[in-house]
Amino acid sequence: MKKYIPDCITSMNLCFGVIGVVFAFKGRLDIAFILMLAAGAADFLDGFAARLLGAYSDLGKELDSLSDLVSFGVLPGVMLYTLSRNCMFGESWTAWVPLVALSLASALRLAKFNVDTRQSAGFLGLPTPASALIAGSLCYFVAVAPGSFLATWCAGPVFLPVLSVCLAALMLSEIPMFSFKFHKDDPKILKNKRMAFAILVIAATLLCILLRLDWSAGVLTVMTGYVLKNLIYAIAKI
Repeated sequence: MKKYIPDCITSMNLCFGVIGVVFAFKGRLDIAFILMLAAGAADFLDGFAARLLGAYSDLGKELDSLSDLVSFGVLPGVMLYTLSRNCMFGESWTAWVPLVALSLASALRLAKFNVDTRQSAGFLGLPTPASALIAGSLCYFVAVAPGSFLATWCAGPVFLPVLSVCLAALMLSEIPMFSFKFHKDDPKILKNKRMAFAILVIAATLLCILLRLDWSAGVLTVMTGYVLKNLIYAIAKI
């Protein structure tokens, strides 16, 4: 029975993603983001369970990718689509850009990851969960703080489509991005990058507490910082 435990956890990832899509279409972006986080937790736990039980399988690998496509590709696209419609108070062709761009880029990103042997220790391109967290935390923050400057930006016809295209481009890029999969022989430079990111997480948390911002602002800040730091590392060839 133990070989089925990781697959069951992966299935929970898919279930959370599907239910999140339903809530996103209903306009409950706050609940949709919570379900995205739950899917992320299941995505972490299924790999942990597979390593702990030694229950790796080709079926589990494919199921994981399909689940991630829904939870971290389709769901954030639907959330941005709904946010665009709500902020602009009506239908617009630009509202469809995030849904199409994120879903398509996520599918290509996940398919590439499965066959690319270069990404065993790190990532080439923005991971789909990181892209989803940026989109999801933005939607949650605007939903709970409709008077914020971010809500004003989202009300325009440019910001959300441009954001989604940028996220899609980053997912399909060859930009090296560090991962949090720890190995005994990790180089010192990688450990330093992770330490700098940990400092960013602490700083963002303290900033949200001091400014009394919603916790989703911290998630958005941290994930945006993750992208910017990796871009700087790539430009500086660190």
